[in-house]
Amino acid sequence: MPNHPLPDHPLTDHPPHLIPTLGIDTRDWVFGDPAGAPVILVHGFRGDHHGLQGIAEGLAAAVPSFAFHVPDLPGFGETPALPGRAHDLAAFGDWLVAFTREVAPTGAVILGHSFGSLVVSAGLAQGADSSRTILINPISAPALEGPQAALTQLAIGYYRAANALPEGAAKSLLGNKLIVRGMSEVMAKTRDRELRAWIHDQHDRYFSSFSDSRSLLEAFRASVSHTVAEFAGAYSMPTLIIAGEKDDITPLSKQLDLRRMIAGSDLLILPGTGHLVHYEAVDDTVSRIAQFLQTDPATPSEPTA
Repeated sequence: MPNHPLPDHPLTDHPPHLIPTLGIDTRDWVFGDPAGAPVILVHGFRGDHHGLQGIAEGLAAAVPSFAFHVPDLPGFGETPALPGRAHDLAAFGDWLVAFTREVAPTGAVILGHSFGSLVVSAGLAQGADSSRTILINPISAPALEGPQAALTQLAIGYYRAANALPEGAAKSLLGNKLIVRGMSEVMAKTRDRELRAWIHDQHDRYFSSFSDSRSLLEAFRASVSHTVAEFAGAYSMPTLIIAGEKDDITPLSKQLDLRRMIAGSDLLILPGTGHLVHYEAVDDTVSRIAQFLQTDPATPSEPTA
C-alpha cells in the first residue's frame, strides 16, 4: 500500500467556506463531518491548503467523526493578505486566534506543518484554544545559525531582490520554474520516481500562489526569525511531534531537543523522509494522528520512532 496521496488517487476539490478573520475572508476547506469535533490544519510557507489536503482526506476516512479544517493562510492561496498589517509572526498568531474562535468557539485540535508550526506556536501564546496540538516538521532550529545559515542568507537576498522589483517582475522571479524545481529536488527524499514527479507537480502548481511580494517577504522573514522552542511554555496540552529523519530544515537532534522541552509530548520519527512528510509519508502520518485523536488524554503515550 503506498504511503502517500497518489496520482491514481487524485485529491478532490470542492468550494471553500469563507471565514471572517481580521478584515478578510479566510478560505477554509472542510473534510469529514462538518458538525464534528474541529481539527485545524495550518500549512507551511509558500504552500496553500493543497499541501495538507492529502492528510486531511486520509484523516477524514480514518476518523470521519471529526471536521478537518484546512485554511489558506493570509496572503497565500486564495486568502487575501491582511489589510494594514505587516505579515509578521504576531499577525499570523492573531489570525489563528480569530480563525479558531470562528470555526471552533469551544476549542479545537490544532496542527501545524513547518512554518505552520510557528503560526500555531504564536497562536497558542496569544490565546488560541487547542485541546491537543500536532506539529509536523516543526521549525525547531534557528534558520540563521548552523549548516543552513548560508542558504538562508541567500534566500533572504532572493526575496529582497524580488520585493525591489515591480510586482509583475517580482512574481515572475518568485515563481521561476527552475528555482521552484531546484527547491523541490533538494527537499524531496523519496526515490519513487512517480512520487517525485507528483511532488514536483504539486510545487509547480501551488508554490507560487501568493498575494504579493511584500507580504511574502514579510512572511519569509517571520519563518526564518523564530523557532517553536521560543514558545515551548505555551504547550500545556498533549502534543504530538512528527519529524522526518532527513529533514534539511531542522536537524533531528533539534526535534529531540524540542521533545524534551515540551513536557509530556510524543515524537514520531519517520525514517528516510525529509521536510515533505505531508507528501512522502501520508499513511504513517494519518495513522499516528488518528491514534492520537482517539486516545484518552489521561492515558500516557509511549514515545515512537
